[in-house]
Amino acid sequence: MISIAIANQKGGVGKTTTAINVATALAATGHRTLLIDLDPQGNASTGLGVEQRNRAHSSYDLLIGNCALEDAVVSTLVPNLDIIPATQDLSGAEIELIDIEQRTHRLINALETGNHRWHVCLIDCPPSLGLLTVNAMVAVQSVLVPLQCEFFALEGLSQLLQTVERIRARFNPDLSILGIALTMYDRRNRLTDQVADDVRACLGDLVFKTVIPRNVRLSEAPSHGMPALIYDMRCAGSEAYMALARELIDRLPKQEIAA
Repeated sequence: MISIAIANQKGGVGKTTTAINVATALAATGHRTLLIDLDPQGNASTGLGVEQRNRAHSSYDLLIGNCALEDAVVSTLVPNLDIIPATQDLSGAEIELIDIEQRTHRLINALETGNHRWHVCLIDCPPSLGLLTVNAMVAVQSVLVPLQCEFFALEGLSQLLQTVERIRARFNPDLSILGIALTMYDRRNRLTDQVADDVRACLGDLVFKTVIPRNVRLSEAPSHGMPALIYDMRCAGSEAYMALARELIDRLPKQEIAA
């Protein structure tokens, strides 16, 4: 199973929107996909239509050891896509994990005990670089970084890259950056173009060719409890996420992603 963390410590960069729609696109192309909602806000769970009453077990229970992997999995309205939802209990996990043995390896230990019927696992991380995000980075092979086309984007990115280097040095030597996805692109704004050019000049081929535009339908879809790819598959945002998923698949080891 290929595991990918979707991480950026800066909020409002389209991280959860990216997690939901990339997961949906992967599932739509025949790859059995598991999305783990590791953000206490639980937006990925809500955006996939998982109501609170259907979150009997959550990513919090998985981390703390209150349930097995299979018990936490919930089916979604998207064929081939399952989710481990988040609840507000997760907001206290950072403190609880401090006194737990192997606190940085709780997630990978839970994943390794499960029945891996999925081809791809995506982890939607919280907007911080705390223990939840560290657990995600220890558990995955690579990190996908959504990066908003704004002036301060590169400053936050450097901090995230340093964290990846620390995780690689201490816990997960195989960890790599899968790619940088430029989000909230507005071609009418010259600053957006400048930021995109600066990121590409700095990081080169790490940056995906596909850019995710600002799109009203992307913003509307979560309120209906569905990914944009189902809410309006022909909108510019949906088409961009399908293109991003195709690029992502091209960067993954073919023998492991094969359906």
